[in-house]
Amino acid sequence: MDARAIAMGLAFAFMWSSAFTSARIIVADASPLFSLALRFLVSGLIGVCIARAMGQTWHLNRIQWRATIIFGVCQNALYLGLNFVAMQTVQASLAAIIAATMPLLVALASWVLFKERLRPLGIAGLLAGVLGVGLIMGTRISAGVDLYGMALCGLGVLALTVATLALRGATSGGNFMMVVGLQMLVGAALLFVAALLFEDIYINPTLSLALAFAYTTLVPGLIATFIWVLLLNRIGPLRAATFHFLNPVFGVAVAAMLLGERLGPMDMVGVLIVTVGILAVQLSRQPATVTKPTAAE
Repeated sequence: MDARAIAMGLAFAFMWSSAFTSARIIVADASPLFSLALRFLVSGLIGVCIARAMGQTWHLNRIQWRATIIFGVCQNALYLGLNFVAMQTVQASLAAIIAATMPLLVALASWVLFKERLRPLGIAGLLAGVLGVGLIMGTRISAGVDLYGMALCGLGVLALTVATLALRGATSGGNFMMVVGLQMLVGAALLFVAALLFEDIYINPTLSLALAFAYTTLVPGLIATFIWVLLLNRIGPLRAATFHFLNPVFGVAVAAMLLGERLGPMDMVGVLIVTVGILAVQLSRQPATVTKPTAAE
């Protein structure tokens, strides 16, 4: 993995993790599904315009279209839609921790459903992840966390897992920015319908809402997704997924700095265990390095 890939991965992890804090600010002054749909509409249109300016086309191949639609439905409409609703009652740090378990779920699905070989280090990482999440959930439940909101976050990360498993097809054939823009428009269309059906739409115009909306639209929404797709194409999904181990740390840190959210000692222990578990799982899935014999040998 070269220095450019590392820089891309670090930038993606920070941007992705910061989205939970900006979402928490948005839902304090606007209905969650409508505000998210509007965000995806703006991001998607910007993405498509940039793609056209780059000479890219929306004539995607069949695999790209299928992956784009699945990604738009599962990540944008379901994962983020459920998280935006949940963050009306759930702290941004907890939502970030739950979402960060996605690499563990991807590894588990690959192992159980697709019979992918998982090394002992990976199995240990899965067990550590379960232990860490258990510690955090136990602490939060005893402190009176909103169980409905936490359940929505759990369903959301399952949808994100499906989206991640489907994303491999979206990186074939180029047109990366067009794929990013179109999958956001798919999510926007579904979320506008959901907003009309399931919520009373309201917007309380404030400076914090405007700043958070602009940030989440451009940075986590557009730039981070584009970097992620490029990173997948550059180093592959297994190596790229390693950067997700930073999400619990970044997510908690940003929420603490901007929202004043605090974690208890058991929460911190749980975050550390989950982080180590994610890293162990991803390292176990890396291909073994084969050392070539030298001429002297």
